Amino acid sequence: MNALGRQILAEIHGCDSKVLNDITSVEEIMVQAALKAGAEVREVAFHKFSPQGVSGVVVISESHLAVHTWPEHGYAAVDVFTCGDSVNPWDACNYIVEQFRAQNFTASETLRGVLVETNAHSEKAVI
Repeated sequence: MNALGRQILAEIHGCDSKVLNDITSVEEIMVQAALKAGAEVREVAFHKFSPQGVSGVVVISESHLAVHTWPEHGYAAVDVFTCGDSVNPWDACNYIVEQFRAQNFTASETLRGVLVETNAHSEKAVI
């Protein structure tokens, strides 16, 4: 089997609430995570909520990184989706966990756009 991309969904707990509530810090961490994974950053959009929380996305040539924070719970939900073989989404995820100063996290990886051969002529079908 072959996949077009890899997507990691991370549940990040016990984070530094001050970091999670600082839009500048969260944006910088997410952009740096993309760069450390070898991605090419295209667009960045972040929003600070009142009274707390940050949501944002880093659009990369290879797909995206997204985050939603709940500082009052020390929690962040992170999605790292990369396409191709040149970017490792785990590098980005691990960097984010470290920079959020998380006490623990769980993450799962899903292959996206799994292609399977349908006949001897190597035609592909998306399932």
